[in-house]
Amino acid sequence: MDINMIFKIAGIGIVVAVLHRVLSQSGKDDIAMMTTLAGTIIVLLMVIGMISRLFDTVRTMFQL
Repeated sequence: MDINMIFKIAGIGIVVAVLHRVLSQSGKDDIAMMTTLAGTIIVLLMVIGMISRLFDTVRTMFQL
């Protein structure tokens, strides 16, 4: 696992948290929730890609 991926996920989390806070304070709660949902989906897609690579590596290692 690459340490850069952890920093990317942390960076996305920080940006989404700040955007959520700013949008909530300005009274745009629906857009704030959509921003949080979009950030969560982006991180989940990144994690799914990492899990897929893990399974490919395990399959190759055990020659399945």
